[in-house]
Amino acid sequence: VIKHYESNARFIVGQGPYVAYERRFPTCHLIPMFVDSEVLEETESEDGSVHNVQRRCKLDVDAPRLLKRIAGVDYVYFSQENTLNKRERTLHIESHNETFSNRVIIHELCSYSAHPENEDWTCFEQSASLDIKSFFGFESTVEKIAMKQYASSIKKGKEIIEFYLNQLEEEGISHVPRWTPSLDLELPVTPAVSIPVSTDANDRELADATQSENQTGTPDDKLDADYIKRYLGDLTPLQESCLIRLRQWLQESHKGKIPKDEHILRFLRARDFNMEKAREILCQSLTWRKQHQVDYLLETWTSPQVLSDYYTGGWHHHDKEGRPLYILRLGQMDTKGLVRALGEESLLRHVLSINEEGLRRCEENTKVFGRPISCWTCLVDLEGLNMRHLWRPGVKALLRIIEVVEANYPETLGRLLILRAPRVFPVLWTLVSPFIDENTRKKFLIYAGNDYQGPGGLLDYIDKEVIPDFLGGECMCEVPEGGLVPKSLYRTAEELENEDISLWTETIYQSASVFKGAPHEVVLEIIDAASVITWDFDVCKGDVVFHLYHSKRAPQLPRKDPLVGQHSSITTPGGNNVQLIDKSWTLGLDYSMVESPLTCKEGESVQGSHVTRWPGFYILQWRFHTMPGSASTNLPRVDDVLASLQVSSHKCKVMYYTEVIGSEDFRGSMTSLESSHSGFSQLSHATSNHSQSSSMISR
Repeated sequence: VIKHYESNARFIVGQGPYVAYERRFPTCHLIPMFVDSEVLEETESEDGSVHNVQRRCKLDVDAPRLLKRIAGVDYVYFSQENTLNKRERTLHIESHNETFSNRVIIHELCSYSAHPENEDWTCFEQSASLDIKSFFGFESTVEKIAMKQYASSIKKGKEIIEFYLNQLEEEGISHVPRWTPSLDLELPVTPAVSIPVSTDANDRELADATQSENQTGTPDDKLDADYIKRYLGDLTPLQESCLIRLRQWLQESHKGKIPKDEHILRFLRARDFNMEKAREILCQSLTWRKQHQVDYLLETWTSPQVLSDYYTGGWHHHDKEGRPLYILRLGQMDTKGLVRALGEESLLRHVLSINEEGLRRCEENTKVFGRPISCWTCLVDLEGLNMRHLWRPGVKALLRIIEVVEANYPETLGRLLILRAPRVFPVLWTLVSPFIDENTRKKFLIYAGNDYQGPGGLLDYIDKEVIPDFLGGECMCEVPEGGLVPKSLYRTAEELENEDISLWTETIYQSASVFKGAPHEVVLEIIDAASVITWDFDVCKGDVVFHLYHSKRAPQLPRKDPLVGQHSSITTPGGNNVQLIDKSWTLGLDYSMVESPLTCKEGESVQGSHVTRWPGFYILQWRFHTMPGSASTNLPRVDDVLASLQVSSHKCKVMYYTEVIGSEDFRGSMTSLESSHSGFSQLSHATSNHSQSSSMISR
């Protein structure tokens, strides 16, 4: 039986964990069965860097009296060896039983070590093994008792460490310096810098042992073991570390709300916990969700009637693991008719709504089954698949859907069961498989013919009671049977093009490119002073500097169209790059800066506002951010080198939205508006103990 766990208990800095641990001896009142201990041998290296202690511990095991009488013992003795390497910053604890060692072998290992990626963190790992050779015919009973005792000691671990840390703090000891060869390592008796001690509610100890004298614990720095087990599943120390660090990065770049841990974890798993790769695709996905209002899709999207009648897919109970089960009768679907009647974008939106519903059902099933359920199972019935399904525009639409889903819903498919695959299926598989992620392809199980209910078949994954009737089960399935879409519902190519454009131009955001030497600018004409200019933008690629200028003169327009409305933006709709400030203009003479420059890094989401003081023209500008040159006498910093590589293309990309609110329409306090960073919506949850200074704008 192996137990691995870490936590984010924030220990006293330096050698604090070891000092707290040593206070457990010779006895510990928090562990009643720990009766006594004695030091058998204690050694220290010449330079004092390695300290070794061997102890003999006496335990009063909570076992039935009959069993104790048969065994002829009242107490159980264990040998324990502690090795503290102050130079390497490791503490290894190894223990094994002396009593009944010829019948039962209990071996336990514990280790504290510096985190391999962050030396200011401490990793704690514990494992134990139990091997019962013989025990007077009570092997099963002894095994249960040993497991009970071990589980109890794990739960007690957190309370014990917390108790002694608090005790040290009450005594005025809040800093135990790290070991150095020239320093006296005795425990200081005078208080050093006070650092608040806070531990989480579990014994998973991924402890922050930072040297910073001002750093304090925050809820974002720790994950509760029960919370991980209940909502996230098994995580190794490094995986939990990646989740914490990526969440912290998002918290810094997106003030206020951050995506839920489950959502962040999907992207980390999709990139094998490579932080940089996961961060990149996660930020791109969050920007995509925001741009196309995907967070509100379930509330705003209504499937056309033709989809309700002819789209042969739907949710159907759950599989044996509690995952939501989606059934798609692809062989019965008229893909050509649906594309001709709806268009590619409508089908894409419908599939996105299915994925959003899947995320919602996963959350519901997590609550119902009491364990983390982060993905769903899809059952695809291919009976009826023929060459009609290989119609080129239909395959093109399918590939587009796969591309969007792969980029924005990674690790949401737990298993794909493909049943009754006909001879034409290999042709379709050859076309689409290159566009499917390798990790996703590994989850595909393909069954040809009708041999799908035997060993290794459908019954291994789905309960017999919920197998649909059309697959030989007894459960009625409400998935539409499909059929050919009437040609009277087909739309012309022009109608489909207009439909596709309208679907994805509903977003209020625009995209623009920012080049080195070519900023992107948006101008707003303000007639009434004391109006409120608001902006909300995401830096999708590269780093930019945001400016807000005012001018009494109208800038050179990129096109001759007149202004439309009082607060119109003079830009080409969907324009990629627009420059408005004439190169002959002089700052301070022709135009002036009304907001301090704001440097925004890739992935940041920025929201702000400005209360205008004068009428005229206000210009919002996003300029390419150039890294400052390093002094010739110094080597370049690693961060600067990485940043320069990141923007080596000399191109940045922003997604933005601007709006002007007249003073008569604004119902809040003018002085309450200030720049801040925006958050996310449906995928987010409030971060506790964090203030959010986002602009409160009444519309």
